[in-house]
Amino acid sequence: MKDMVDQRMAHRFLPLAFTLLLGALLPVCATNAVASEKQQNVPVRIDVGGYKLNSILVEPGKSAELPPILFIHGASASLYDPMFSFLEKLRGRAKLLFVDRPGHGNSDIGGKANILPDGQADAIAQLMKKRGVPRAIIVGHSFGGAIAASLAVRHPEMVAGLVFLSPAVYPWEGGIAWYYTAANAPFTGPLFSTFIAPPAGLLALDQATRGVFAPNSRPAGYVEATHSVAALRPRAFRHNAQEVAALNEWARGASSEYRRITAPTVIITGDTDTIVSPEVHSRHLARDIRGSTLIVVHNLGHKSDYVASDLAIAAIEKVAGRPSDLKAVQKTIERRIENDRGS
Repeated sequence: MKDMVDQRMAHRFLPLAFTLLLGALLPVCATNAVASEKQQNVPVRIDVGGYKLNSILVEPGKSAELPPILFIHGASASLYDPMFSFLEKLRGRAKLLFVDRPGHGNSDIGGKANILPDGQADAIAQLMKKRGVPRAIIVGHSFGGAIAASLAVRHPEMVAGLVFLSPAVYPWEGGIAWYYTAANAPFTGPLFSTFIAPPAGLLALDQATRGVFAPNSRPAGYVEATHSVAALRPRAFRHNAQEVAALNEWARGASSEYRRITAPTVIITGDTDTIVSPEVHSRHLARDIRGSTLIVVHNLGHKSDYVASDLAIAAIEKVAGRPSDLKAVQKTIERRIENDRGS
């Protein structure tokens, strides 16, 4: 899996990880930031078994035509990543639940089980029930795809449909990038995560965040709107490294269960994604989930949740049983990004 193993990519993601770690030095003011924009969209921390998960629930409008939708963010992120991309486009059409995965954003880490997608899936299932969302379409980006897959296997009655966006769900050849190893070390990891990371990241924030979107363009205001710096406070940065380190072995066993998934499924990936290999993950997943739809967008990088958000919404409509011309939306996006070379 290239986002975890390809050392050629280390120069791109190390600065991002380092910079986001600056969140350790800044207060997390999530509630005030969101409430000032939309008072009803206030983050709430809810106990899910001895620890709390943070989430934002957006109620549906009177003419809502879609089932509830749960968004699960990827590595080194928070609920504000999918929220910045999807909230305004879907507001009123469905009940929307955005969640900070355990150890990310304003959610507690919880127990050791939450290093693995299964533990996180169980925690999110509990959160869904307590937030009045017993069943939903699950949208998972990147690492969030592993949690979405685990939810579908472990809690199938809660999954109305699945939309995988550039998912990381299978074992890959090789190890993990050295900065994950450094942060994961038992004795020096906390020191690395606290004292080494912040100054290096500060110097490279702009270039690094653009690299996440390459070859496509990063949206204006992305770093600020997604509260990126808060995602990598020392404990969160180290927890993220532990998740990444454990994902390969977890996927080695868990991926054999994907054939049990029966929920309507759409998988979206890009053919220029150098972070999560489309061949290793998305194409394999499409073979394992019977009846799933795979869409490979030409010249799309890793951030399908942003660059192809219209296609993701069309996929949500499709798994909800509504008319949706995925091919037409795909072609429109491909025309728009055909000349993207990064910026």
